[in-house]
Amino acid sequence: MPISKRNRTVTLSKAKKKGKEHKEAIVNAIKQALEDYASAYVFTFENMRNQRFKEFREQHKSTGRFFLGSNKVMQIALGRSVADEVKPGIHKLSKFLRGDAGLLCTNLAKEEVQRRFQEYEEHDFARTGSIATEKVELKEGPLDQFTHEMEPYLRKQGIPVRLNKGIIELVSNFVVCEKGMPLSPESARTLRLLGIKMATFRLHLVCCWTPEDFEVYNEELDLSDVE
Repeated sequence: MPISKRNRTVTLSKAKKKGKEHKEAIVNAIKQALEDYASAYVFTFENMRNQRFKEFREQHKSTGRFFLGSNKVMQIALGRSVADEVKPGIHKLSKFLRGDAGLLCTNLAKEEVQRRFQEYEEHDFARTGSIATEKVELKEGPLDQFTHEMEPYLRKQGIPVRLNKGIIELVSNFVVCEKGMPLSPESARTLRLLGIKMATFRLHLVCCWTPEDFEVYNEELDLSDVE
């Protein structure tokens, strides 16, 4: 009887080796980028949308390179102290690589980098667990924006509806979400149906390193451990 490919055993040593090689490749790529570009920035993000970020990254492909992933791996690439830093003073960036953060190496002038980050934002539909930015309430009566085929789906979202001569009607006022409260899966799906976008994908610069200086943009961050 032929051996099923699905039941093949993969040794942990091979899996670990692949993971180690991947991390080493990222470290080497960051080190090379620090040679190719004049400055490096740490940035944070909120409401990450992969496709939107891919588009933003493509816009900067000719002037820089972005890195996202393990903060620890990026810290290793930069160095976490004066003793192991790859460029003088660049270990200071590592202190700020925590949480939802990334690294940008670029040849753009500081002012241009700041402008592009400050101006960038993309609105999108909020996901389950996101905090509602406003109260959304549907009023009793016909829901003309939906065709009759949508009635069963709306019921599954907990919306009190009925069909009346082929028209979907809301039998009573219905609160989709309350401002400041987390969205349930049903609320998130309903907001998407209504075309209401509550999430904004933004990128925030945290700090900048150049061979000449180191600058922090978010003064609220604790700098006591940055030397």
